[in-house]
Amino acid sequence: MAAASAAVDELSRNFTYGALGAGNGSLSGEWYRRNQIHLLGVLLAILGNLVISISLNIQKYSHVQLAHQEHPRPYFKSVLWWAGAVLMALGEMGNFAAYGFAPITLIAPLGCMSVTGSAIISVMFLKENLRASDLLGMTLVFAGTYLLVNFAPNRTQSISARTVQYYLVGWQFLIYVILEILIFCTLLYFHKRRAMKHMVILLSLVALLASLTVISVKAVSGMITFSVTDKMQLTYPIFYIMFIIMIASCVFQVKFLSQATELDDTATVVPVNHVFFTASAILAGIIFYQEFLGAAFLTIFIYFFGCFLSFLGVLLVTRNREKEHLSESYIDFGNIPGKQTLDKIQPDSNGLSYGTLPDGSDSTKSQSGEKKEV
Repeated sequence: MAAASAAVDELSRNFTYGALGAGNGSLSGEWYRRNQIHLLGVLLAILGNLVISISLNIQKYSHVQLAHQEHPRPYFKSVLWWAGAVLMALGEMGNFAAYGFAPITLIAPLGCMSVTGSAIISVMFLKENLRASDLLGMTLVFAGTYLLVNFAPNRTQSISARTVQYYLVGWQFLIYVILEILIFCTLLYFHKRRAMKHMVILLSLVALLASLTVISVKAVSGMITFSVTDKMQLTYPIFYIMFIIMIASCVFQVKFLSQATELDDTATVVPVNHVFFTASAILAGIIFYQEFLGAAFLTIFIYFFGCFLSFLGVLLVTRNREKEHLSESYIDFGNIPGKQTLDKIQPDSNGLSYGTLPDGSDSTKSQSGEKKEV
């Protein structure tokens, strides 16, 4: 009871700063400082997603270069590919740090910046086509991001070990976890036992795991931030429990996501996964960390409208993009090294020799004519 009451006092103290605003000089300064920390989390998330988009295009460019070599090497031996992998790690570290400074309901939807940044970079450096739907989609993403940043919940909590323990035993989260486990087991049963291989089932499994991922990521990142700025939190067992949940959920997410990409092309999987992941992360932030507690209805409505605009923008940017990179529907047999082929594989349909082999047609006719004469 003492730990629970201390956690409640800590939570009320954290929320009081945001509620009082400019009522007191010292509280006003603290409220302003927390807003600056909130903005730092937003900048880290945007920068991290842009770095991820750069890394994806670098790795894509390395694969293109290796494909054009006469004796292509494995991709993991390419320095360019490893440069993209290092940038990917840095971008994910930026996202991880952002959860320690800003709410989940703000950081998770900003993943749309990675898709938009990747589209812009691919047009500039990989010489891909810029379509009208790309411009419209980018405009919608930027408009949605503006609404998200301005109307997302403005409560930046100090996540300590006691705070996480208090939220874990809350009745809202317990009901949410029970429902999530039931849905996850049902989907897994249909996927494994009934052999229902469908992208929606796999991405739903990814989204259910994503809710645990964002909860644990914010807990771990928040406790590390709290340890640096205030009091050491890494000695509590709850930190390592959340760390294990974070790693395990990420591993299984990657497994199910790779299975989904085997069933459908990337242009279909990316927008659907973004919508499912973001919706699950927002729901987890609302239920576990109670980030919309006390928010006005108009604020919530504009926030979700911003999410809708970003979802629609991602859909327009990724729509039919994979089909533009399909290889040609024929093979030029004349360019196969070491193979001697005929000059004409497909004769001209308007010619007299259509339907006959170009080099054996005359001899065949002459032989048949000689047999008839004999």
